[in-house]
Amino acid sequence: MTDPHATGTDGTDGTDETGDETAPGSRSGSRSRGDAAGFGEPGWSKRDEGEIDGVDEALALVSGPGRSAHRDSAGRQTHGGAHDAPHRARQWPDARSVAARAGGSRAPRTVRAPLAEALGGVLAEPLGALCDLPSFDTSAMDGWAVAGPGPWRIASGESILAGHGDAAALPDGTALRIATGARVPPETTAVIRSEHARAEEDKRLLHAERAVTPGQDIRPRGQECRSGDRLLPAGTVVTPAVLGLAAAAGYDTLVTVVRPRAEVLVLGDELLTGGLPHDGLIRDALGPMIGPWLSSLGADVLATRRIGDDADALYRAVTTSDADLIVTTGGTAAGPVDHVHPVLRRAGAELLVDQVAVRPGHPMLLARLADGRHLVGLPGNPLAAVSGLLTLAEPVLRALSGRGPVRPCRLPVREAVQGHPHDTRLVPFVYEQGRPAPLRYNGPAMLRGVATADGLAVIPPGGAAPGDGVEVLDLPWAGRATVEGGCFT
Repeated sequence: MTDPHATGTDGTDGTDETGDETAPGSRSGSRSRGDAAGFGEPGWSKRDEGEIDGVDEALALVSGPGRSAHRDSAGRQTHGGAHDAPHRARQWPDARSVAARAGGSRAPRTVRAPLAEALGGVLAEPLGALCDLPSFDTSAMDGWAVAGPGPWRIASGESILAGHGDAAALPDGTALRIATGARVPPETTAVIRSEHARAEEDKRLLHAERAVTPGQDIRPRGQECRSGDRLLPAGTVVTPAVLGLAAAAGYDTLVTVVRPRAEVLVLGDELLTGGLPHDGLIRDALGPMIGPWLSSLGADVLATRRIGDDADALYRAVTTSDADLIVTTGGTAAGPVDHVHPVLRRAGAELLVDQVAVRPGHPMLLARLADGRHLVGLPGNPLAAVSGLLTLAEPVLRALSGRGPVRPCRLPVREAVQGHPHDTRLVPFVYEQGRPAPLRYNGPAMLRGVATADGLAVIPPGGAAPGDGVEVLDLPWAGRATVEGGCFT
């Protein structure tokens, strides 16, 4: 293989099989190569790239859906360690739907804001026209208002300018200077652009140098909308263009959804906030990343707090937080210091999603707290946490923000992408000629691939062949597909 983007068996995350939520920093000791390096170099192996992170995952990939290395005590087929529970894990599309419904279960908070403060908000109610647009017949060009057939006698007096009130009716056979945006006098037949008209030297008669069509260059009243017309639906993001439309339609304020509040709780005693890894300690990669990512998804991030491996501290943080959405990192498996599940039980929370059939990110979870707020538990491996953000946190926040679901976008992949035998895979990609090309560094502990990615491709169980259409999840800050027949998310 020589394609720099080909994925083969890369990145299917063996650590998912034995606990996909290790520390929030890459623990891979593999050597690195640039993304442009060829895969066909002598002595190269995928394990050199850190792309297969566990023996169980490698066995699962080669054994196929019907051949598993393990069966449980009841004879049911399993695929790896104790945390892989296919009977409990939700399928990826189902998990996304549950998250969207969960976010929509709470009525969003709204606020009425002046136009100058509404930018970036989401409309909480439809935008209806408060007046006709335009509200009177308007000249679309600088030129001459004329009545009847020509040539026209040039009327004496001042030109009609924008901002002036009613003008007297224009007599038949008469022409009068008019400015763009000015109110057209009653009985006007058309507006002739200045460059398409010629006045005689004595400025008494006006001649048209092109055929004149009744109504030309006149914007009739209500051409864009009539009073009461629905201009935009609720859930529309307030862009500069939306502000302009709202102002033109007569609005001084807009009712928008208050941005949902989020709080990030980073778990793990092994995490460093500065310096180089040493003595079994690693850098916290998720603390600096998750808060800004949630902000890009529409949340107002209250804080990023480091809790460590302390169940009581985690319980206090969860039960006293003011956030609409709490996001934890790590601790979602069943190890001796994995406290998220016990804390949720202690807090009386309802588990809505407990594991998702997706790689990376299998042990992610979504819970509804007793007071109706929500918690998303992300795996601790960095790319697995990104998977959890896109799978669970993003749909919850969209709903809490009053935005509807994104229309799925499917595009043909440029190269073959290895799939997991049973689970969905999320693979970082870049757009090349409008098509997603998978990136190499896509193991669960890796951020090198997603740091340069345009989005993540949703690879179904079994993989995708070149040209197969797959769903793509664009990253909030990255480019979009621009191919004919493509789509935007």
